[in-house]
Amino acid sequence: MKEYVVNNTQVATMTKILIIDDDEELTESLAAFFNNHQCELVVANDPLLAMALIEKEAPLLLLLDVMMPKIDGFTLCEQIRKKYTLPIIMLTARGKLEDKVHGFEIGVDDYLPKPFEPLELLARVQALLRRTRSKKQETEIQEHIQFASLDIFPAQQLVKVSGEEISLSGMEFHLLYTLATNPGKVYNREQITGALKGVEVDLYGRAVDILLSRLRQKLNDSAAAPMFIKTIRGIGYTFIGKRL
Repeated sequence: MKEYVVNNTQVATMTKILIIDDDEELTESLAAFFNNHQCELVVANDPLLAMALIEKEAPLLLLLDVMMPKIDGFTLCEQIRKKYTLPIIMLTARGKLEDKVHGFEIGVDDYLPKPFEPLELLARVQALLRRTRSKKQETEIQEHIQFASLDIFPAQQLVKVSGEEISLSGMEFHLLYTLATNPGKVYNREQITGALKGVEVDLYGRAVDILLSRLRQKLNDSAAAPMFIKTIRGIGYTFIGKRL
């Protein structure tokens, strides 16, 4: 089995990735580049085909442009996150911090400004897939983690609150799982960032706070009277739920 090595890490043969981008010249060149490095890049230049292609092709990762006709990448990401947890890397010429923060708010896992080198994109894909696979291997060890009204099913990346399933992005789930499996441990922003990403991924301190805030909202957890995630002022966050 032929494999390509980036930073001493192997990328699996013919890893399937979906790219949603209306730039036909870019997607054509990226498809050729990824194919040469044992990755199958499924291309959709029409963003309205995204949901159908995710269902049909079952890609391991999604590359998503922001500025597209018919529907923008942010809106499309929100739609995807309602149904799918696959990792998402956003590709865009809009490199402002507020755009990056908004991307993380709606469930983006990584963010790469245009223009970029294909090799850097490949490295980011490799890092994100490595992290995702590592988390999957870890979570398969435990079938069910329960804290009062909170149920976590690691193998399925499924979370329920009071018996109702809630939709979490891959990053949100990994954050919750990291905190819940280390109750009482206080994490600062840097430690949370390190636990969630490969070294190539840009996750800003403010984005960590936003990620925690969004996770709390989905868990119906109040920052003022927390049941699960408590803020340690001036330091970071800790999980205080009692396991059943």
